[in-house]
Amino acid sequence: MTIQELIPLIEAVNKTPQADLGREVLCGYTCDLLSWVMGHGQEGMAWVTVQTHMNVIAVALLSDMACVIMPENIEMEQESLDKAQAEGMCVLMSPLSGYEICGRMHASGIPDKE
Repeated sequence: MTIQELIPLIEAVNKTPQADLGREVLCGYTCDLLSWVMGHGQEGMAWVTVQTHMNVIAVALLSDMACVIMPENIEMEQESLDKAQAEGMCVLMSPLSGYEICGRMHASGIPDKE
């Protein structure tokens, strides 16, 4: 599934319009402890987190994730969005809870991380 196909599935808004929405989402994950995500992040991952600061983008880039998803319409800090935009990292904002987002991704065939 591509990020473009993921957007309507999770009722998301793309907060980084220049990001590549054709990128494949290979797996999903949810966690808010950045050090844990650094050790478990994977290429092509769609990461659900409530964290909004710049380090989220750094961790996502480190693992070459497909996108970062902000649940419950949480707004990411503008500085973080600017960094994501500059680096080509897609940030999505969804009105759904993290639980619902992950449930929908799993039901649509996006697996958990390896």
